[in-house]
Formats: sequence, C-alpha cells, structure tokens
Amino acid sequence: MPKIMGHRGAPADEPENTRRSFSRALAVGVAAVELDVQLTKDGRLAVIHDETLDRTTNGRGPVKNFTLAELQRLDAGRGESVPSLEEVFDLVQGKAHLVVELKQPEAAGALRRFFQERRAFESATVISFWHPAVKALKEAEPRLHTGVLMVGCPADPVGLARAANSGALILQYAYVTPELVAAAHNHGLLVYVWNIDDIETLKPYLTMNLDGIGSNRPAVLIEYLKKVEGKADM
Repeated sequence: MPKIMGHRGAPADEPENTRRSFSRALAVGVAAVELDVQLTKDGRLAVIHDETLDRTTNGRGPVKNFTLAELQRLDAGRGESVPSLEEVFDLVQGKAHLVVELKQPEAAGALRRFFQERRAFESATVISFWHPAVKALKEAEPRLHTGVLMVGCPADPVGLARAANSGALILQYAYVTPELVAAAHNHGLLVYVWNIDDIETLKPYLTMNLDGIGSNRPAVLIEYLKKVEGKADM
C-alpha cells in the first residue's frame, strides 16, 4: 500500500501549516508530513504556503516584509501561530518523514543550512516546482533527498526529474498512469501524487504501485487502507 502524506498537515480539520494541523496528521498515523516554507525578513524559514499573509493569517502583506518573531504574533487560525521550520521539524522528528516544499529559489540557501545544521538528510526531503533550485541544492549538498513537483502532463516527466538530479516525482494525481509509474521506477525514481481526498478517487491508484499519496484528509485515506489491508489478511 502507498504511504499517506498529510498535505500541510490535516488542513480539512485544522488550520493548514500549523502545529495543530501537523499534530492531527501525526495522530491519525501519516507516514509523512508535507509543509511549505517562505523566507522571512530576517532570513528565517517560516512555515506558510502563500507569499502573502492575507489568506491564512490575520496579517496583511508579503511574508518577506516581516521577521519570524513578527509573524509568530499573528493568528494563523484557532489561535495558532505561524511556526518556524525548526519547530515543525522537532514536532515531526521520529514520528514521520518531513517533506519540505521550497516555494522560492531565494530560500534555498537557508534551507540547505537548515538540513546541514539539523542533520536532517534521512528524515526529510526537499521538493519544489523550481527544478533548477532542486538541482542546485542537490549539487551543493549531495546528501539531500529531493523531489520535483509537476502539474499537467509533460512529454517526459522522468527525463525532467533526472535532469534535476532528483530522486522523486511528485505529480498531480489526474495525470498519473501505471505506465508512467513503471517508467519512473525503472529509472530508480519514487512516485508520489497529490492530493487525493476521497475514497472513490483513491481506489484506481491503489493498483499503480505508487510510493506515496498526499491528502488534505489523511485520516479518511488511512482508515480505508486499514480496512483493505485487514481484508487482505483474512
């Protein structure tokens, strides 16, 4: 069975990219937790998806115009603050794999230093839509595990991943086929899809030999997989 990854934690139940959301995902038994990082005014890595504060906090304006301390005084939902990458790493470490999405190339240096300082090479992976940044990170720090994000249906997704010196393909589920998964595995690539949130959508992907599935409702998928596995053991 594929591993289930909580996309921004468990955002269908809790405010996305908050400690509360990540704790909920861990409680339901995810194998991995995905989050997004943005660079702050003082060069720290804040866990927030958007470049601006407006959608997910009670603040306004670009994240890069605020220090981490200023961001952490905001409300990111249900009284939660905007966490730092260090805080989430400490929360998740030893319980699940951490998948960090790099939102802008300019944060790559800070992210590489974080991995080196925390020695997070085996417990976390860097992914991004910015394939040149993924390639540069891998060249600068070969111990990193990396993945490239894609949406749509490129002619050669395996070739794109290999060009970025990446170890994983992370694709929007609607564009994934068994042939694509097999081709990626033949070249030593892992394949993850995002984001499946209901059982009927999930079912055809359980036969594709995927390595992982991202979800905004990880509890729904995990409960179903437990039932499937239970029947298989009977």
